[in-house]
Amino acid sequence: METIKKLRGDHCLNVHVSYELKEKLRTLAEKYDRTTADIVRALLKIGIPMMEGISQAEEIMIREYIQLFRRMRHMRKLKD
Repeated sequence: METIKKLRGDHCLNVHVSYELKEKLRTLAEKYDRTTADIVRALLKIGIPMMEGISQAEEIMIREYIQLFRRMRHMRKLKD
């Protein structure tokens, strides 16, 4: 595994969001007595694996669809 050299400030990320999203994040932070940064970190930690799972599911779905389409085409050729 490759080691990562950490530099001061290199872990920061600036993201521009809409006022509406910012307000939702702020409201969540107040509701759960957290900082907005804590809420964003939590959402990223939860959201990244979810997005990876969705992407993986889409890839599998596409592969299966292509295989099904090929089988159907092959069956059509056999009938003709």
